[in-house]
Amino acid sequence: MATKSKPRAKKLKTLVIVESPTKARTISRFLSSAYIVESSFGHIRDLPSSSLGINVEGDFAPKYIIPRKKSPAVKVLKAAAKKANRIILATDEDREGEAIAWHLAAALNIEVPERIVFHEITKTAIEEALLHPRPLDLHLVDAQQARRVLDRLVGYKLSPFLWKKVMRGLSAGRVQSVALRLIAEREREREAFIKQEYWTIGGSFFTPSRAQFTAELVSISGKSLEKFDIPSEEAAKNLEKKLAGREWLIESVEKKRSSRAPAAPFTTSTLQQEASRRLRFSAKQTMMLAQQLYEGIEVTEGSVGLITYMRTDSTNLSVSSQTAAREYLTKELGTEYAMETARVYKTKSKGAQEAHEAIRPSDVWRTPESVAPHLDPKQAKLYELIWRRFVASQMPNAIFDVSTIVVADKKEVGTKFRTSGQIISFDGFLKVWKTKSEELELPDVKEQQIVSLESIDPTQHFTEPPARFSDATLVKILEKNGIGRPSTYAPTISTIIERGYVVRDPQRRFQPSEVGLIVNDLIVEHFPEVVDLAFTAEMEEKFDQIAEGEKEWMPIIKDFYEPFAKHLEEKYETVEKREMTEPAGEDCPNCGKPMIIRHGRFGRFIACSGFPDCKTTKTLPPKSIGIKCPECNEGDLVERKTRQRRLFYGCSRYPTCKYATWKRPGNPDAEGEEAKKDDDKEQEQEPDDE
Repeated sequence: MATKSKPRAKKLKTLVIVESPTKARTISRFLSSAYIVESSFGHIRDLPSSSLGINVEGDFAPKYIIPRKKSPAVKVLKAAAKKANRIILATDEDREGEAIAWHLAAALNIEVPERIVFHEITKTAIEEALLHPRPLDLHLVDAQQARRVLDRLVGYKLSPFLWKKVMRGLSAGRVQSVALRLIAEREREREAFIKQEYWTIGGSFFTPSRAQFTAELVSISGKSLEKFDIPSEEAAKNLEKKLAGREWLIESVEKKRSSRAPAAPFTTSTLQQEASRRLRFSAKQTMMLAQQLYEGIEVTEGSVGLITYMRTDSTNLSVSSQTAAREYLTKELGTEYAMETARVYKTKSKGAQEAHEAIRPSDVWRTPESVAPHLDPKQAKLYELIWRRFVASQMPNAIFDVSTIVVADKKEVGTKFRTSGQIISFDGFLKVWKTKSEELELPDVKEQQIVSLESIDPTQHFTEPPARFSDATLVKILEKNGIGRPSTYAPTISTIIERGYVVRDPQRRFQPSEVGLIVNDLIVEHFPEVVDLAFTAEMEEKFDQIAEGEKEWMPIIKDFYEPFAKHLEEKYETVEKREMTEPAGEDCPNCGKPMIIRHGRFGRFIACSGFPDCKTTKTLPPKSIGIKCPECNEGDLVERKTRQRRLFYGCSRYPTCKYATWKRPGNPDAEGEEAKKDDDKEQEQEPDDE
């Protein structure tokens, strides 16, 4: 009689959960069939959108829900969890990632969560992380919760105040309001700025062998020239006459060597700053591209993470990466370009997580040239920037030969011109990290040698107002003042742009809008604690202390909220509504009263000042940007908006001329493509979407 064979037991698998599908695909490459890798598509739980979701009458405990749009992802994860005998949470290594892992554990009823973290998505890093799982760090979770709850309390409570006192649709945020304040105050400085004229005097000299060099007048009759000592053209011309026809000699020649060290590898802040300066990328664009490079790119051997984690405030480098850089430099550039001892950089930013690494390539041997065919142009540019900055950080100093020549009046003591020049003696790190170090080689002259002054060149200058903030300079000042952390810089900037509080000027710098100035003035006047730089930085330090387990988060929220709520209640009674109006420069055709420009839910429009007795309104003519239409050369280009409120630029002669473009003409760095409009679009002059 044949015996029945026992049914083969199903092999249970290990479920690994990450945040993004791209990250899941990359990690799955490095794991065997014993693993299932799934994505949570970011946070799966959040505070409700329809209510405050925080128990302000008690312990400030948040009430989390699974949003409807997250239900499909949760359903997939629960099904996968039932098939697994082990679940590993592999979300990002920062506080946000820790919080996502905590929410996953709660939603999937994981009693003893296992957590792994890694700086880079490579086979070695993933395998090493799997060998060292750890429990959830609830201190990091608490720090993230504290930030989320505080931001919700400020935004949810302050926004309705703005609706009532200014207009509906406005909103306020804690860190965003501080960024707006910085931008608004800079604009006020610019408006109050009074330019001042000043002049400099240059001289063109020839040696007896007819070698030429230029120098600048630095002193007259023993008195050093300060910036405004030559205030006008008349003063400059008088000096020109005074100096003409004199005899000159070389008073001194100083030659010395100087060196310049490479900058540290990138942190989130410095990457955003350098990408803004060199590549003209916005902070948001930089972080989006960096995320793609980190999570995985399809290269020859498959999907692999090309850089380490992009949200970091540390300049630390692993020993293995330093060793790899030294080996690469020795082989590819020669021993003179490799350091015997690795460079170590001290992190400067407040509250930096020293255990983290700087942003670097995951493999230095993946050169920009070798991966470029697998990247789009913007990804390639950012990867090259990161790769070069890392490699340069492990290279020797650049050495310069610096010369300084002082030319003096042969008879009048103390009347001098000075010039300096430099040439590169050894390029060092500059071989990889190019800078604007212009070389200027001066002629070989000797002290007491007679030279001739061939021409005197007065130059007019004017002082410049403080520049508006760019992505680079705004991120820099936020970091300097301890406002926000690596994960918050780009979202902060994006939020104030999306809310219409700031716009980019033709140079892509931040200019506050009228509504941005009104919102800022209202908050600064009545809620100064919300936008106080020192207070905001102090809160960041408290979040850090929570993350370290030194403080409990709920008492910190309570200490802020109770006086804030009381203060807000008082302001509802005492603050008058602020009308955002300005003269339209015309009278109402119906009642004769002045027309004014008002702000409504859908933007600016012209209305009668006699409202509500007279309800006459008109659309506001589109704003010209002062450039002729490149197609018809007759109309002006004007700002217009799509039905979805997206800004584009079109010809003022529409529909006769249908030219339209997403790009701001004269600003080649703006994103988007030029497109013409079809005739069948209901008289809407819009460019086609990309």
